[in-house]
Amino acid sequence: MVNLAQVIGFLIITIVAFVASAGGEQVVTYVFGDSLTEVGNNNYLQSLAKSNYPFYGIDYEGGKATGRFTNGRTIGDIISEKLGIESPPPYLSLVPNDDAILKGVNYASGGAGILNDTGLYFIQRMTFDDQINSFEKTKEAIKAKIGQEDAEKHVNEAVYFIGMGSNDYVNNFLQPFLAAGQQYTHDEFVELLASTLGEQFTRLHQLGARKIVFHGLGPLGCIPSQRVKSTRGICLKQVNLWVQQFNSKVKKLVDNLNKHLPYAQMTFADTYPLVLDLIENPKAYGFKISNTSCCNVDTSVGGLCLPNSKLCTNRTEYVFWDAFHPTDAANAVLADRIFATLFHQTTSSPAPAPAPTRARKFFSRKHRN
Repeated sequence: MVNLAQVIGFLIITIVAFVASAGGEQVVTYVFGDSLTEVGNNNYLQSLAKSNYPFYGIDYEGGKATGRFTNGRTIGDIISEKLGIESPPPYLSLVPNDDAILKGVNYASGGAGILNDTGLYFIQRMTFDDQINSFEKTKEAIKAKIGQEDAEKHVNEAVYFIGMGSNDYVNNFLQPFLAAGQQYTHDEFVELLASTLGEQFTRLHQLGARKIVFHGLGPLGCIPSQRVKSTRGICLKQVNLWVQQFNSKVKKLVDNLNKHLPYAQMTFADTYPLVLDLIENPKAYGFKISNTSCCNVDTSVGGLCLPNSKLCTNRTEYVFWDAFHPTDAANAVLADRIFATLFHQTTSSPAPAPAPTRARKFFSRKHRN
């Protein structure tokens, strides 16, 4: 079994360190990603990648769909709560001069990828490039509100959470009817992803982003939409090997960018071992089923929990909600263990927002520009 304390401890120290670097002020977060972190942007697009219908949101506050691709909260929602801040709202729900932009924005979009052609068949979605363009507009709006000098300080001290790449595999390279899987070998494909990601990170840095946390890919070969391709319903070993190759490549990219971009504080957060352990040892975390979805929609194409899906009786016993996304219960376990490990609390105890004085022991530098 993987050493969870080391993995989780590293992730939370990273987060708490960034909180401390804000000088004791409330941390501001900007979120970029796909359906794993979306909070409703696609509701404002003509997109086939939407979750604004039952049963999505059934376990969210109010019991209604919000555009989150799960039955309740995302990990981002839970981490925001534990940091003592509100979960950033979807970018497309805001007017350009909305005061909310000073407290953080979520640009994540279901179907989005590192590559602009990933998710084309969803019609509309905000690719990573689109999301960066949107952040540039947000920065201009911040400048108009508080002036250029304070705006630069604001974006320098904010924390940028990025989770990208799953769709570049699941909805691109691994789909036999799309060009990428036929046009490239995997070595060529992962080089393309890494080089594109390097350009995107550099552009974010040019816009003022300094404290970037990139969440590596989980074991995609073990999600229900991939298991269904196996005659025995097991994890696809080759897919997981490719994912680990991607993670390794991006970690080296991040290390290199930190050496060459002024004041860059980028971190690669390797969540692969933690998620794999949850899938392989569900009973250790209070779950019963991790090889199929609560909604019983394990298909290689589609796989969302539609209103006519047959919902499982006990949603808290399942790791996966639909063929791609974790349940609220699984997201809660992942987020709770991150905080509980650092603060030596039980997962049943609510974790307070980290105290700046305690956090400073992990991170004492404060960079700007």
